[in-house]
Amino acid sequence: MPAATSGAPSRWRWPTRARRSQSTCASRHEGQAVVDDIVARGGDALLVLADVTQRAQVDAMIAAIAQRFGRLDIVVNNAAIRLESPFDELRYADWQAAHAVCVDGAFHCTQSALPHLRGSNAGSVINIGGMTAHTGAAKRAHVVSARAALVGLRRALAHEPAGSAITGNCVSPGPIDTVRSPTSASAQPTHHAHHPALLGRRGHADEVARPVVWLAGPGARFVPG
Repeated sequence: MPAATSGAPSRWRWPTRARRSQSTCASRHEGQAVVDDIVARGGDALLVLADVTQRAQVDAMIAAIAQRFGRLDIVVNNAAIRLESPFDELRYADWQAAHAVCVDGAFHCTQSALPHLRGSNAGSVINIGGMTAHTGAAKRAHVVSARAALVGLRRALAHEPAGSAITGNCVSPGPIDTVRSPTSASAQPTHHAHHPALLGRRGHADEVARPVVWLAGPGARFVPG
């Protein structure tokens, strides 16, 4: 079941029994590492670099995936900008950038992929949200509002495309132990200190990937969102 994933962390692990197409907004080096890992595990993958805020690039990305695999079944919207700034110092340009990547990017990727998802009979759209969309956090007004918008988009998608057997879900991870790009996220988010994980440790990227894989698979066909 080919899947398109925007902004995929390099430490995610997809099952290798099914073919997967991987599109990522990370660097080419990080994206290629994901592709190499999938291929080494017996899978098939395609790296497509695109700016998800630009519809023409998104359309070209989706077209490349569909041409390579002949279909598209899953969209995972994971691209985000998570830099921190006090609200009174937050530049409007940074507010716009966070929403453009996270919300507009999800809009473009999902809408562009819809014709292929409708032909799948097992289509799935999964947005990657965040804990602070529900708890709030200081210095993250732009991030919190953008992540909250993804929750709203998921609720809408749970209704509208359901008639085409397309599910829409959102996974909202808590603090995750992962490498963050300095161009798109704070290395040590302040809110992690104020919202400690109940289990006493940060989660691992694989622990986010597993529920995403389940939501995209046959076991979750009656979980519309």
